[in-house]
Amino acid sequence: MKSQLKLVKYAAIIGAMVILMSSCLMNGSGKKFQKTIAGEPLDAIIVPGYPFEDGRWSMIIKLRVYWAAYLYNTGVAKNIIFSGSAVYTPYVESKIMSLYAQELGVPAANIYTEEEAEHSSENLYYSYKMAKREGFDKVALTTDPFQTGFLKPYIKKMGFDDLIILPINFQKLKLSEMETPEINASLAFVEDFLSLTSRQDVATRKMGTKGKLIKYEEGDLPM
Repeated sequence: MKSQLKLVKYAAIIGAMVILMSSCLMNGSGKKFQKTIAGEPLDAIIVPGYPFEDGRWSMIIKLRVYWAAYLYNTGVAKNIIFSGSAVYTPYVESKIMSLYAQELGVPAANIYTEEEAEHSSENLYYSYKMAKREGFDKVALTTDPFQTGFLKPYIKKMGFDDLIILPINFQKLKLSEMETPEINASLAFVEDFLSLTSRQDVATRKMGTKGKLIKYEEGDLPM
């Protein structure tokens, strides 16, 4: 378990560095952001999860949740779909993000949690399908620029042509004002947890990342 947590810490550090570098590229995207949100509000936004270590949320989780809360609280989005199972730590990622979002002013009634996904491609597929089942028409993927770039090809391959891409706009978020609210993380805790690294070998995890482990619905074409 210690080695798994070290892996999560390392990934968090690298991820935070990537996000900070990506912010430099995104600072000129104000006009594109305004064009994207023009018109009717989004019915829902999809926010992929990230591992949560007991008592601490990483910068990646913080940015994704704060961005989602910003979009809801400013009327850009009506609902939020957080996605992610308990993957590398015994906390359901989508539930953790939901708890933080509620503390940031998003009503529980407007939050949906997709709790099956264990890879980014699964976050995308299962959340999009949930959105359509809920009757949401105008839907956007909202995450950091790095993950957005990774998922763009999968959006096309899955045939989600109507999915809007709305990555974090760092001009709208003030890192210095991002406080850490108190949550009851035990509400997202899973008993008898078994990490993904114990359930899938490296080759299988790579297949999952590429969307080859998705449980496709009838009529969908596996990638």
